Amino acid sequence: MILGIGVDVVDVKRFAAALERTPGLRGRLFTEDEQKGRAVHSLAARFAAKEAVAKALGAPDGLGHLEAEVVCDENGRPELRVRGKAAEVAYGLGVKRWHLSLSHDAGVAMAYVIAEG
Repeated sequence: MILGIGVDVVDVKRFAAALERTPGLRGRLFTEDEQKGRAVHSLAARFAAKEAVAKALGAPDGLGHLEAEVVCDENGRPELRVRGKAAEVAYGLGVKRWHLSLSHDAGVAMAYVIAEG
């Protein structure tokens, strides 16, 4: 059963400018593993995923960007790991599995998230 759906889009150029303008932003938005060797369009898609997770959970107050992490499996397929408040809310809703799709093209990055129970 689908318990929540979230989608988000990010303008890559605007996102890149924000990262340059605010040097500490990367560390506030992304785990060390998420940052490793990632081009800005990939980071923008991961940021969209974090926002989409919040939407799939009903946008509860107090979620932090580091509580949702995009990791890749052995085949390179993106997956979500949640912790902290995001994990608590997901547990309360009965989320058992996450589905994630990332894409970027023509200066836009997007993420689509489904929370399944």
